[in-house]
Amino acid sequence: MEFKHIPVLLNETITGLNIKTDGIYVDGTIGGAGHSKKIIEKLSEKGFLIGIDRDEEALKTARDNLKEYKNFKLIHGNHDDIKKILEEIGIEKVDGILLDLGVSSYQLDEKNRGFSYISDNKLDMRMDKSQKLSAYDIVNMYKEEKLADIIYKYGEERYSRRIAKNICIARQNKPIETTKELADIVQKSVPSSKEGHPAKRTFQAIRIEVNNEIEPLYNTVMDCINLLKTGGRLCIITFHSLEDRAVKEAFKDAEGTCTCPKDLPYCVCGSKTLGKIINKKPIEADKKELEINSRAKSAKLRIFERRESANHK
Repeated sequence: MEFKHIPVLLNETITGLNIKTDGIYVDGTIGGAGHSKKIIEKLSEKGFLIGIDRDEEALKTARDNLKEYKNFKLIHGNHDDIKKILEEIGIEKVDGILLDLGVSSYQLDEKNRGFSYISDNKLDMRMDKSQKLSAYDIVNMYKEEKLADIIYKYGEERYSRRIAKNICIARQNKPIETTKELADIVQKSVPSSKEGHPAKRTFQAIRIEVNNEIEPLYNTVMDCINLLKTGGRLCIITFHSLEDRAVKEAFKDAEGTCTCPKDLPYCVCGSKTLGKIINKKPIEADKKELEINSRAKSAKLRIFERRESANHK
């Protein structure tokens, strides 16, 4: 299947990065290079783009979509390791970083990946197919209590205990091997609702656990901020509350909080700042974009600008 992913909040993200023509930019979740192509179009021959993705299919598509350019490097890796990745290629600081979090349209639609609860496919959900842990392992090997905990924590599913119990009962007869089998168990475990498919939250939770999407995120955001040159921008697009919460918390901590009276001309409380949050409220897709791409509905863009480490004011 062709790797397709419509870039969300494209113009807003490119504007948010405030691109310098000779700058160095990192797309930590390059996907099919939808955002990256717009970034590299704004770069001179002296500018450089680094694209990272844990999905090798995405990297193949990105390479093809950027084939007319030379000033880029693609790396198979995890954005959580961005500090180590840049160290290994000899780059200390960059002018901008983009993280477009979550699962791509391709990964949702590609049958063999097992991300979707809509069709009947093999349980997998690995963004990086070289890793061992898959959705099959979690659904069939995790103890009931642990399974319930991740469904509640990452899916914010109120019926997590009932779902976990019914999964464990079902797998006593035979392993749960397909997305349909899992979706059917979830559907029978929760009351009917008008809030979308009943398996949506459970599938989200298992996907997050498979790919370890939340636990390292706060530290990843802080690493990204520390890798920026003064004036550099970090743009992060999130798709659900858990991601957005971690990003918002990291941005707030990086900005710091001055406790001095507002009428003082300079800071005396000693609070340090790494930079400034550009948009206090997240940027969301407008009506025009939602008509073209319904998956942009939950997207939120937050932007942070690096400043010299110093006291506030």
